[in-house]
Amino acid sequence: MSKRRKFLVSAAAVAGFFWLLQYVPLDYRALMVGGLALFTYGAAALSLREDLRGVEWLTLLILPVMYSLAAGFFYYLLPNHFLSRLVVSLVFLVGLYAILLTENIYSVAAVRTIQLVRAAHAVGFLMTVLTTVLLFNVLYSFHWPVYVNGITALIIGIPIYLQSLWAVKLEARLTRGLWGMSLALAWLLAHIAMALSLVPVTVWAASLFTGTVVYVVVGLLQQALQERLFERTVWEYLGVGLIVLVATLLITPWK
Repeated sequence: MSKRRKFLVSAAAVAGFFWLLQYVPLDYRALMVGGLALFTYGAAALSLREDLRGVEWLTLLILPVMYSLAAGFFYYLLPNHFLSRLVVSLVFLVGLYAILLTENIYSVAAVRTIQLVRAAHAVGFLMTVLTTVLLFNVLYSFHWPVYVNGITALIIGIPIYLQSLWAVKLEARLTRGLWGMSLALAWLLAHIAMALSLVPVTVWAASLFTGTVVYVVVGLLQQALQERLFERTVWEYLGVGLIVLVATLLITPWK
């Protein structure tokens, strides 16, 4: 099969597993979502195996797995209607297919220069932000204690930042600087999640704000690593962050 057909078959297989989540008893849903993540890793690795080398067995497969985890848990927050779940399953399939195409471009670009890298960066960046929003929407929906939200946000943040920053230069190994930067940014994200847990903000507003933080931080760092960080770019990202911050404060029911 061609690569695109392999990616489509893999995405369809994972989407089929995703569809089965609605028939799992409540007590086994977390276990089933974990199984979905493992199945996603296997399906993605199988379709990309020809070009996977070294750290790419980790870095290129983080986003597909995180995306499946986010969508899997978010799936249970949706109304129990056939049409809504069908639409979400189709959207999930398209998103996973786009991610697999993106990871394939990264694997090829690590060996030789190709023109599609910038498009892959854009798609990967978008899917990373979407995955972050869904994951934190699920996290805030549980209404866990502040420290639990902080620890969970730290666990989520490390792989999110690691794969986003690695994708810029596609290096053959994960350097100490990359690990250190990912850990520091995840630590900051954990504190933001804990702060939002103390504010009477809605779940969606909190998750969108958290996603915006990742959007601004990752966007600026990717531009800096590509040596394309200009003053106008900085203000564009900071402007988006400021608008979302003001909107979050305005819609928060402080009383």
